[in-house]
Amino acid sequence: MPIRTVRFYALQFASFVLFALMLAGAQAKSDRQNPDRQNKDQQSPAAFGADCSGMYSFLRDGEFVQVTVEDHGNVIGFVSRYADKEGDSGFLDHFFKSGKLDGNQLAFTTETVRGVAFEFRGTVERGEGKSRGDEAYYVVKGTLVENTTDEAKKTSSRSQEVALKSFPQDLTPPGAERLRVK
Repeated sequence: MPIRTVRFYALQFASFVLFALMLAGAQAKSDRQNPDRQNKDQQSPAAFGADCSGMYSFLRDGEFVQVTVEDHGNVIGFVSRYADKEGDSGFLDHFFKSGKLDGNQLAFTTETVRGVAFEFRGTVERGEGKSRGDEAYYVVKGTLVENTTDEAKKTSSRSQEVALKSFPQDLTPPGAERLRVK
């Protein structure tokens, strides 16, 4: 690799690190000026917002819910679950028909796929994870209703209490792997 390219990447990396340090210093200064801020963030449901966006466990290992909080508390996402019938293989994705986050109150309803739809009503809470890189940093707790329609158009509902744990988030900034100078 030509020396100019190495220097260019090294300069980019150094700029990135400097920017990150400046941002961290500004955040630390802000926290020192307002020591109650961290406690308020943990207690305030409005503090969750887009921060609770991410992937959460679902009913069985390998299944998950993707939750993305947009402006004004609108929520988009989907449930990805194993196909139930023997003729089906792989995963079925149930995209949200509607979703809303109001404070820490989360609600969503999915589209019907192969006769099955889900409704959820509950809360988003801080979990036992210490950082965003840990499992269960957030936990979605509430009632999940599975609505099933069979071939005879008979509808049945089954509800259960669930606690869906957030998956660990990769804290490496996008492109940081690329910028590493070897």
